[in-house]
Amino acid sequence: MSVPSAEAHAVVSGTVLRGRGIVPGIVRAEALVSPETISGWGGIDPAQGTIIERRHALFGVCFTGKVLVFPGAKGSSGWSGFFQSTRLLGTAPAAMVFTTVTTKAVLGAVVTRVPTVSEFDRDPVQVIRTGDIVEVDADAGTVTIVG
Repeated sequence: MSVPSAEAHAVVSGTVLRGRGIVPGIVRAEALVSPETISGWGGIDPAQGTIIERRHALFGVCFTGKVLVFPGAKGSSGWSGFFQSTRLLGTAPAAMVFTTVTTKAVLGAVVTRVPTVSEFDRDPVQVIRTGDIVEVDADAGTVTIVG
């Protein structure tokens, strides 16, 4: 996977992705982009707020306080319970932005109680880069790359 140059990436600053708000709220934080779906049970450590799935591209990376941008959830219906645990333990992401709506991803967002947007006009996994500062406005159903 190649890393875009600063000049190429600067073009997307100010980009607004339009989607559907799932859990209301507005937050501005650093993005953490996963090219792969994320498993709850066996895929994250709720106590540390890290991805622990050994073959995952973000193995060992902490998502606490970040806007978690990912294709969607995978695995069992326990997915939502693991993400709810991150809220209870203070290790939750600041917001969730996902491409594919599933009952487990939506329920996970609801019980985690973080602003969440999905069903976009463009794939956020392809547009947003890890380290971008993004504003998730789930009230309006938008995600804006601000820097």
